[in-house]
Amino acid sequence: MSAGERYHEFPPPPSLTPWIKAVWTYACPEPSRTVQRIAPDGCPELILDIAAPYEEQGPDGVWRLQPPALFAGQMTRPIAIRPVGPVELVAVRFHPDGARDWLGGPLSAATDQRLDMVARLAGVRPPSGDPQAQARALTDRLEAARAEQGWTVDPMVRAEVEALADDAPQPSRSPAEQRALQRRFLDRVGVSPRSLRSVMRFRRVFDHALEPTPEAGGWLEAGLGAGYFDQPQMARDFRRFLGCTATEWAREQVELARAIASQTYKPGPPHLA
Repeated sequence: MSAGERYHEFPPPPSLTPWIKAVWTYACPEPSRTVQRIAPDGCPELILDIAAPYEEQGPDGVWRLQPPALFAGQMTRPIAIRPVGPVELVAVRFHPDGARDWLGGPLSAATDQRLDMVARLAGVRPPSGDPQAQARALTDRLEAARAEQGWTVDPMVRAEVEALADDAPQPSRSPAEQRALQRRFLDRVGVSPRSLRSVMRFRRVFDHALEPTPEAGGWLEAGLGAGYFDQPQMARDFRRFLGCTATEWAREQVELARAIASQTYKPGPPHLA
């Protein structure tokens, strides 16, 4: 990391663990103007900028400033962002099926969208320079929402999400059962089980891109272990979810893109008090 750059990740308070996977903070006082590709990871996120928001490149190629508070739904393609000033933010990473009650509507409405949450997070003012206090400020707001709204978990969807994460074989289902699961998945997760499986499979190999000098043979071995049939199939997913090859991403990406990719799955410190 560059001078002054930091990334911290915290487990959520126990009362929020059924819905929230992690809370993370990031700061970079003097970021480069490098374009950063953010790949799907299967988890919706709630992000609050304390400093300058990022610009995001739209499908039309135009760069637009993101709102300072946003909800990022499930991603089926990469996004490109770049900083415009000092960066400091705090974010909540939900479980794949954990954000429905916070959003207050079907997650399918937020797929590949960044929704403005400025009004929803009005009054939340995390202090600059204190990652733990920043994380607590955001989780306090979500804990209040959970208590007020009575958040729930759909047991069928959660069981399927966990099976996909474990790459477990899919049980036999009738067409009617499969359609019912699809509907519930679109409501609670935002994408189909098949799409989420693809993202999770990609992530298992994508983490290999973070090694300093991944070997060609290691790539193929990692891909086969993650469930890919061959290297061309794996390469297609890298183009689909990253917009470039794994080698290009590993060589080019810096700052936030690399920080959240390299730190996301490491163990965190004790729960926030």
